[in-house]
Amino acid sequence: MKALITGVSGQDGAYLSRLLLNLGYDVYGTSRDAQIATFRSLESLGIRDKVKTESMAINDFRSVLQILTKIRPDEVYHLAGQSSVDLSFQQPVETLESISIGTLNLLEAIRFMGLPIKLYNACSSECFGYIRGRPADEKTSFYPRSPYAVAKATAFWEVVNYREAYGLFACSGILFNHESPLRPDRFVTRKITSAACRIAEGSEEILLLGDISVSRDWGYAPEYVEAMQLMLKQTVPDDYLIATGETHSIKEFIECAFRYVGLDIVWEGTGIEEKGTDRKSGKILVGVSPELIRPSEVGIVTGDYTKAKEKLGWRPRTGFEDLVRIMVEADMKRTGEKT
Repeated sequence: MKALITGVSGQDGAYLSRLLLNLGYDVYGTSRDAQIATFRSLESLGIRDKVKTESMAINDFRSVLQILTKIRPDEVYHLAGQSSVDLSFQQPVETLESISIGTLNLLEAIRFMGLPIKLYNACSSECFGYIRGRPADEKTSFYPRSPYAVAKATAFWEVVNYREAYGLFACSGILFNHESPLRPDRFVTRKITSAACRIAEGSEEILLLGDISVSRDWGYAPEYVEAMQLMLKQTVPDDYLIATGETHSIKEFIECAFRYVGLDIVWEGTGIEEKGTDRKSGKILVGVSPELIRPSEVGIVTGDYTKAKEKLGWRPRTGFEDLVRIMVEADMKRTGEKT
């Protein structure tokens, strides 16, 4: 079996590569310029030399068609595209083009080739937006609240259209937040864990964040890529929601991370004046910055993964506190190596 992973240099691409290699796949990965890309995530997992990499511009149809024709994969896992909700407000056009046009190019290239290539498309829980506190499932309507979410919703319906119109084996995984030590620092979870470790080692910095009352359904990335592979092993293509069914606020994530490094936070004030202070020393460790609050935010998001459990046999295994611990321990190791 040959698998092609777009966006192989990211968190999910690295963990998925490792999984597929362990299952005996030949794994190919793409980057816009594979000759200069670092592929640090693949290196951190010790599999860089096992993944064959190619240069491909996902928003260039000719480039996509050339790579698919060259590799002729059995399965394509489409993970590429601008992946930051925050950045999408600053780069809305790039976000929409890289996600929606990139997905369309893959679908059209697979249709054009006429080969039985199976496609997995990475969708996002951000598409749901407002769900009024109820767990979302595959039948919940989309209400995207960011350019990123709008782009992901567009790609989702492109997949549905090509599946129904042309009979392609194409499916989307509506994945809720899934984290790991491979998350870049710009993502809030790594921003928290890395700052907590630096502060515990003596840094005088204050961790500045936006709205810390926001709650998310957080899972462990290596388990979520297992669901991707299971989706393409089904006899009939379909879309699946992947989540834990639990929700925790950013404030809870902060408290848990700082507790693991030996710092006990007490909160002062509310809203944009809120501060997190070390109970023992009285030092301010966390602050809320109005500049980091998004133009439109989604409050509480929780997912119902019943369909994935019943049809794929998938379920999350790593709880919230264990996820935070895994990330903190990895950042503690990094901090120790730097010092």
